[in-house]
Amino acid sequence: MGNRQEYQRMDELAKKLKEGTITPEERSEYLEWLDQQDDSIVQIPTSFAESREALEERILQQVQQQMALPDVSTGAIAPMRRNGRRWYRYAAAAILIACAGLAVMKLFSIKKTEQPLVQERPRYQQELMPGGNKAVLTLADGTAILLDSAQNGNLARQGNTQIIKLGNGQILYNVDGHAKSVGLNTMSTPRGGQYRLTLPDGTSVWLNASSSITYPAAFTGNERNVSITGEVYFEVSKDRARPFRVNVNGRSEVEVLGTHFNINSYEEEGSIRTTLLEGSVKVVAGHETVMLRPGQQASKGQGQMKVIDHPDINEIMAWKNGYFQFNRTDLRTVMRQLARWYDVEVVYEGKVPNDTFIGELPMNAPASQILKALEEIQVHFRIEGKRIIVTP
Repeated sequence: MGNRQEYQRMDELAKKLKEGTITPEERSEYLEWLDQQDDSIVQIPTSFAESREALEERILQQVQQQMALPDVSTGAIAPMRRNGRRWYRYAAAAILIACAGLAVMKLFSIKKTEQPLVQERPRYQQELMPGGNKAVLTLADGTAILLDSAQNGNLARQGNTQIIKLGNGQILYNVDGHAKSVGLNTMSTPRGGQYRLTLPDGTSVWLNASSSITYPAAFTGNERNVSITGEVYFEVSKDRARPFRVNVNGRSEVEVLGTHFNINSYEEEGSIRTTLLEGSVKVVAGHETVMLRPGQQASKGQGQMKVIDHPDINEIMAWKNGYFQFNRTDLRTVMRQLARWYDVEVVYEGKVPNDTFIGELPMNAPASQILKALEEIQVHFRIEGKRIIVTP
């Protein structure tokens, strides 16, 4: 089949895929053709939708619903939720769309392996491996415990509170009898690290890379107060007699009784974003106060605090679930996430592309595989030591 006839045929099949009229045989033909496009971009005519946003949504719906992708860990189909629709999570491929180019990218394969993921032919002279469970626990007396190298079991005792490292790596505070105040502890994760702990009241806490939480070894009195930096997800143990308060960067406060919520307060992101998944929270910043309902987000930057209805919860919680998810995300925001997870500096040479990304990639992949997927939209990278250089 000549190139012109071939592309005409594939355009016809792409249109059928978009309309939902494609047959199983035609779908197999189209996917086989896609798989043969080594490093090319398969352009989707803009006439397939009335707007760019509608085109993106239709492509995502049709391609992701009709491509049965095996789960990385089990080989089975693994559905996930995105705005009420079923996506395929931890798949053997990740689809990226460059909004500026209106292109569906070639499938990016990441196969399961017992060893750290590496490419058969490295595209870069150096490799950057993903982060993992890394954190430092600083006790009230100043003792610092490197948690990723500490053995499981009892780590320390403060008053009548025992600090335990469990078999799954998380930290548990076990209070014997009546709680007694014994000072503050701080758990902090480096760039390239995440960690989970259970506070003395039973509250579960997940820390993203380059984050921290300071809390008492035992909660006493009528309040439960903690302080955080970076990004932290909470599932607060219910206690109507003792509200749970989170001080965020010394700039705002979140008050709850029992609920699930995420706080992103990285300084480089320019705002503090509190997203509520379950229950209710009150967010206070200076003289401003807002009450959030599930599915809402409070965003506080330099100006007035804003309440956002229906933020993309899957994108917000992707880090906790082990993947990067982009929803019309600009390149600089993408690279800030990569910088924190791979513990690197990002340097830009030349003009930064204005492309935005839609897609999902696993966080357990080496940086080169993530960069290879991003390069499908004509942005280029090279790795030099602990630096990722971005070039046009």
